[in-house]
Amino acid sequence: MKFVAFERNTQGTGASRRLRNSGRTPAIVFGGEQQPIAIELDHNALWHAVQKETFHASVLDMDLGGTVHKVLLRDVQYHPFKPLVLHVDFQRVDDKTRLHKKVPLHFINADTSPAVKIDKCTVNHVLTEVEIECLAIQLPEFIEVDLGQAVKGQAFHANDLKLPAGVKLVTHGKPNPTLATVIEPVEEVIIAPVVSAAGDKKGKKAKK
Repeated sequence: MKFVAFERNTQGTGASRRLRNSGRTPAIVFGGEQQPIAIELDHNALWHAVQKETFHASVLDMDLGGTVHKVLLRDVQYHPFKPLVLHVDFQRVDDKTRLHKKVPLHFINADTSPAVKIDKCTVNHVLTEVEIECLAIQLPEFIEVDLGQAVKGQAFHANDLKLPAGVKLVTHGKPNPTLATVIEPVEEVIIAPVVSAAGDKKGKKAKK
C-alpha cells in the first residue's frame, strides 16, 4: 500500500492547528539510521487509509519527495469525537528490521463447521488480534484461524495457530491464551402454570 507524504517545515501546537485547518495532518517518521523527519499528509486520503486493515498491519511505501521509504504505522491519534486524525507516527523499516507488532485474527469457515451448522452453536471471539515478532519483510497482514472443524464445546488456543515462516507469537508469559470458544445454544425452558385444586392457575385459592 502506497501513500504520499510531504516534508513539514513548521512545528509546534499553533503550527499543527493551522495545518489541520488547511486539510493536512502532521506526522513524524523515525527509526533506521536517519534522524526523525516531520512530515504532513493529506487528511482526506489519510482518513480513508486508516479505515483499512492493511494500513495498520503491513509494511507501507511512503513517497516523500520522490523517494519511496518502507515504513510501518506505529501510532494514530484521533480527535475524541470528530472524524479527524490529529497525528500519525511511522517507523522506517528495512529487510533487517525486527518487529513486535499486533496483527488481526481472521476467523474463517465457522458457518460450515459441525458446531454451527449441525449443533447451532455460536463462536465467541475471545481475542481479535495477537502480538507477533518477525522481520519486517515477513510481517503478515493477518493470521487466519480455521474453525471449519469446530465441534460443540471446543476452545481454540494460541498453540492451534498456523504461523507463517519466521513469525513468532508473543504472549507475555501467558501460557497458550484462548482465541475463541464454541458456545452451545441455550435451551428455552417454558414453565407451565401451577393449577390449584380450585382451578386458580397462579396456585392461589379462587376468590368467592
